[in-house]
Amino acid sequence: MRYIRPQSMEDAVGLLAGAAGPAAILAGGSDLLVRMKGGFVEPELIVDIKAIAGLSDITETADGFRIGAAVPCAVLGENAALKKAWPGVVEAAKLIGSKQVQGRCTIVGNLCNASPAADSVPALVAAGAKAVVAGPSGKRTIAVEAVPTGPGRTSLAKGEIIEAILLDKRAPNAGDAYQRFIPRTEMDIAVVSAGVNLTIDDNGVVKTARVALGAVAATVLLVEEAAEVLIGRKPDEATLERLAKICAGACRPIDDKRGTIEFRRKVAGVLARRVATTAYERAGGK
Repeated sequence: MRYIRPQSMEDAVGLLAGAAGPAAILAGGSDLLVRMKGGFVEPELIVDIKAIAGLSDITETADGFRIGAAVPCAVLGENAALKKAWPGVVEAAKLIGSKQVQGRCTIVGNLCNASPAADSVPALVAAGAKAVVAGPSGKRTIAVEAVPTGPGRTSLAKGEIIEAILLDKRAPNAGDAYQRFIPRTEMDIAVVSAGVNLTIDDNGVVKTARVALGAVAATVLLVEEAAEVLIGRKPDEATLERLAKICAGACRPIDDKRGTIEFRRKVAGVLARRVATTAYERAGGK
């Protein structure tokens, strides 16, 4: 096995594109090292991207935030501007693993791991986040929800690396939130999760909304019908009840030892209500 720590994105892309055998990217390593130790993957090449300039930085620009692929989740919570603008994204990232794991893991790694139960992904999808992808043909920017294509699978081609996540500058009167249900109090995998991002007008009426559900299908679900229920209304009891029913109906879950199909659908509706209410309050709604 070869371990290489390139100094530029061009070199990293070239190494991955030219690899004859299995290759892996090392950022935080919280998924990769566990898989290697368990014998699930045996890469012939490991490309450590942490030395590439900018990939360990959170940058605030006129357009919003750029989060490098090697930024640990713990650092997201230490960035006051990001936490204020996108509290739902930050609280989702801070639910991944333990405190020790959060010191290493990254939201890009969480995304590329492509687990249906990934914590940060529903929050990122609800936020309308985008991924900057570098590859042999240059760079492209895609919606976060376009990255996972199924459990453990992504749309990235050979040699492509997500170098950053982009979050838009916050509009006035905007709020987002994320919650999950787990059997234990911490350090568990989401049985169901939900993220909501919305903006409201001066009268407290929802202007825009995005609703995402996790762990209820092969990939995160962006439930547009649920967003339409919120838009043009205040989240009163009738609206929240309709939101819950739509989210429950949108689920495509499985039965397993952690939860039944019926249970997951019920919880999806409950979480959607709660998260929409929190996002609305954070936007300044009453």
